[in-house]
Amino acid sequence: MKVYINGKFYAKEEAKISVFDHGLLYGDGVFEGIRSYNRLVFKLKEHIDRLFESAQSIMLDIPLSKEQLIKAVIQTLKENNLDDAYIRVVVTRGEGDLGLDPRKCKGNATVIIIADRIVLYPQKFYKNGLEIITVPTVRNLPEALNPQIKSLNYLNNILAKIEAINAGYEEAIMLDALGYVAECTGDNIFIVKRQQLYTPPQCMGTLRGITRDVVLEIARKNKIPVHEHVITRHEVYISDECFLTGTAAEIIPVVKVDGRRIGTGRPGKLTLYLMKKFRELTKKEGIRY
Repeated sequence: MKVYINGKFYAKEEAKISVFDHGLLYGDGVFEGIRSYNRLVFKLKEHIDRLFESAQSIMLDIPLSKEQLIKAVIQTLKENNLDDAYIRVVVTRGEGDLGLDPRKCKGNATVIIIADRIVLYPQKFYKNGLEIITVPTVRNLPEALNPQIKSLNYLNNILAKIEAINAGYEEAIMLDALGYVAECTGDNIFIVKRQQLYTPPQCMGTLRGITRDVVLEIARKNKIPVHEHVITRHEVYISDECFLTGTAAEIIPVVKVDGRRIGTGRPGKLTLYLMKKFRELTKKEGIRY
């Protein structure tokens, strides 16, 4: 494996940054997870746009233009000779001191690109569906750390993930401070009721997911009614179908939530249809390398 760090490639064992980097010390940075399929990078521009939006929000200057960063991603994929890959782009505040003051990070931000393979969930869950629970850890308040910022500080999500694992589950629903469904620890959530699609709005403690947007686009093009509004757990429990979306997860069915069977207890027809349409898109859309 070759890892890109600030314009150079290093073997995995030699890929290092300073222990004084504020990304390590404080989670002071942003990141993106991107997928490529058969040497097509899916929604690369959209991911880079979101990375720059996150950086803008935390006043972090990325030392590359969007075009340069796109070229660096492609170059990293070529260096690693991967047909199908998961790409992690990380930008940190850079090296500073042990204090919080970001002005002490005198040099440029650190830019890291890793290309590897990823399997977020075993294949059996795509076939049979996931069982998930709601956990006590609530999603960050937008006024505290806005979930729209894809920052390196993922402790909120990790704590919820720990609660899910301790309870014997792979994934968990996180509520917002008002008790509405926000998202899962690493995925957006959708429900289906009477052949209509529902998902929480972006303003209520959820990340603007790239795969989420793709699903909404597929639905609208295929005349499937979509609604973005607050969702309660009750609405999830009585839904006909439920599924999660994310770059790493893609689209994965959910068949049980908090012990309640969803629909027939099997992946639903609309979920399977959207999974099929999504996979078709990944075969033909993207930047070739």
